[in-house]
Amino acid sequence: MKKILHYLDEYLEEFLMVIFLIAMTLIMGIQVFSRYILGMSLSWSEEITRYLFIWSAFLSVSLCTRKCISIKIDQFIQIFPRRGKSLWKVLNLTVEFVFFVYLIPYSFIYLKNTIESGQVSPACGIPMYYVQAAPFVCFIITAFRIAQRWFGEWKIVLKKDEKPLEEGSIASIIEEAVVEDTYREKELVEDIEAIHSKAEKRKEK
Repeated sequence: MKKILHYLDEYLEEFLMVIFLIAMTLIMGIQVFSRYILGMSLSWSEEITRYLFIWSAFLSVSLCTRKCISIKIDQFIQIFPRRGKSLWKVLNLTVEFVFFVYLIPYSFIYLKNTIESGQVSPACGIPMYYVQAAPFVCFIITAFRIAQRWFGEWKIVLKKDEKPLEEGSIASIIEEAVVEDTYREKELVEDIEAIHSKAEKRKEK
């Protein structure tokens, strides 16, 4: 059970998005084959693909939040040591968390109204609340991912034996990269090389 929960925690968004991508590819492939080879067009293919794409788009918000790969300008916080960076990230994540928590009840109201209306899709007759559930579900997941990152950054802020990155160890740099995920891989390699070069210079002296 723990392994399953750990897997879902690590790969939930990727797993669902891969399934949706495969399904969209297969459906559109069948549509192209039917139209140009069999001479007939499927009325439901574009509709299903559109709904899968909507779910994938909302799931990508949670994925980008968890992996810390959202578009941002971070030149300002890069001048701070690791704890300073984490403090700014805690403030930023707090604002993000409040924003998504604010959106959750409104997305639920939207979903509830769709359920009560009994609206269905024109081609497939699928209840539209399956589609309208995407914002509600994904906002909850995103808020959870933000909370996970918030606690991770807050632990770094509370550390009292913090050293600046220039004076830190390789382990501390790796720890920071784990928190911020792999988007800083290049910087990680450069920092490690800088530490090795400094160590070699000290040995020569």
